[in-house]
Amino acid sequence: MILILDFGGQYTQLIARRVREFQVYCEIHPFDVSPEVVRRLDPEGVILSGGPASVYDTDAPQPHPGVLELLTSGSPPVLGICYGMGILNRAFGGEVARSERKEFGPADIRVVRMDPFFALGGRSTRVWMSHGDRMASIPREMETLAMLRNFVLRVANARTDWTMESFVEQEVPRLRARVGDKRVVCALSGGVDSTVTAALVQQAVGDRLTCIFVDNGLLRAGEVEEVVGIFRDRMQLDVRLVDAAARFLENLRGVADPERKRRIIGTTFIEVFEQEAKTIPHATFLAQGTLYPDVIESISVRGPSATIKSHHNVGGLPERMQLELLEPLRELFKDEVRRLGRVLGLPDTIITRQPFPGPGLAIRVIGPVDAERLRIVRGADAIVQDEIRRAELYQSLWQAFAVLLPVKTVGVMGDERTYENVLAIRAVQSSDGLTADWARLPDDLLGRLSTRIINEVAGVNRVVYDISSKPPATIEWE
Repeated sequence: MILILDFGGQYTQLIARRVREFQVYCEIHPFDVSPEVVRRLDPEGVILSGGPASVYDTDAPQPHPGVLELLTSGSPPVLGICYGMGILNRAFGGEVARSERKEFGPADIRVVRMDPFFALGGRSTRVWMSHGDRMASIPREMETLAMLRNFVLRVANARTDWTMESFVEQEVPRLRARVGDKRVVCALSGGVDSTVTAALVQQAVGDRLTCIFVDNGLLRAGEVEEVVGIFRDRMQLDVRLVDAAARFLENLRGVADPERKRRIIGTTFIEVFEQEAKTIPHATFLAQGTLYPDVIESISVRGPSATIKSHHNVGGLPERMQLELLEPLRELFKDEVRRLGRVLGLPDTIITRQPFPGPGLAIRVIGPVDAERLRIVRGADAIVQDEIRRAELYQSLWQAFAVLLPVKTVGVMGDERTYENVLAIRAVQSSDGLTADWARLPDDLLGRLSTRIINEVAGVNRVVYDISSKPPATIEWE
């Protein structure tokens, strides 16, 4: 395995994902992990991530002295990226100087002396990416992904044995041992994450799994009938359908802040699950499809990375939850989950579904949520899904959806003045959801989307298209 120490870089998870693409297992741990933990993990290589700090900041994150001594000993080999490079450079006797260029700010630093040799054979590999300096061009052999591959496979000589088949072999016995003779309640949303979770847990505990699908009133048009049919008929899961739409809408009444929405939805979900679980003898565990990106964007679990937003299944859990959590996918990325679904034999209709946020349409209604605004965004979303599929673009897009804005504008419909809502369309391309670029949809498709939404969804007189990428924007608006 490869050990990644997190110094606060928002791309730490992306580094991990790239390593796993080489079929090498990796784990992310805090920058100040103890030497005992490092020795227990016995990694073939260590990567120090980037971060926003300067090595000269008084509160800059520093590795444990014992770990730093271990890393500078030459075994295991170590790769430093950005801030991690600064740490290594100083440890090896190099110099790091603050940038004198005012436009980059006083905290920017750059290497002024080092002995560079890259991931092509040495035991200590160091890479620098300055916050202030920009590389106009680099030689092909120094391309970042190639350097990372060389470090992992040639310098660290890590074994390429991380596959979803091996994950199933390890995770199923672990789940079986942890659950014992108790029962598991699985929170099904209809998306690939929760469905793969259910399939994996079912393989481990069999008929001691009961799935609960909650109609929270925040789902897309026709979603309840479609997904429940797949769960019961094609996957033979024991599924209970709970209608809690009124409860969710009441709890969300008047709430505009997106973080409060997420936390209210998360809390209400757990309350519903706990209430339903009381009718299931020996129900002890709650399984849900939390992924690695959910965790890194919600809370700083392992390093000092900044919180971006709370995910309803991570940051919204009550402190005194009565069910014990099972999160077997917590260390996986979305592409790994899709591969895992195929290993488990799930239907393509589930595996290839575009991601849908746990809080549902509540975070696609900007501002307070009510039945009328949900009607508008639900109707618009159905049109977006229909047109994207008709254009045969569904599989090539990471996500495509509608967002109802808290804005009204003047328009003319049927020779009369209108003052109605603005609807935004968001479509992005991505491989993992960690970064994304806005999709260049054909003009005629955008035209059809606008025409249909304005003509078919009462209450909308203007449609706009979101052309921002992630970062700096997130994929969802809230």
